[in-house]
Amino acid sequence: MKAKPHAQSLSSTIPQETEPINGLHELIRTRAYELYEQRGRQDGRDVEDWLQSESEVTAKLGTTAIAA
Repeated sequence: MKAKPHAQSLSSTIPQETEPINGLHELIRTRAYELYEQRGRQDGRDVEDWLQSESEVTAKLGTTAIAA
């Protein structure tokens, strides 16, 4: 049986180019949470919030949405 690689060794294989993507993801996540709070923290609209925030953030940055 082969041993599974450790998470630490896997993280070293991730290219540095992912950092801007992670930053974009964080902006979208933060905006989605703001939308959730503005609605009074009503559950059940997380996908709608995510898509709206993705649209807003990418439009503001002048980029196209990146599928994660």
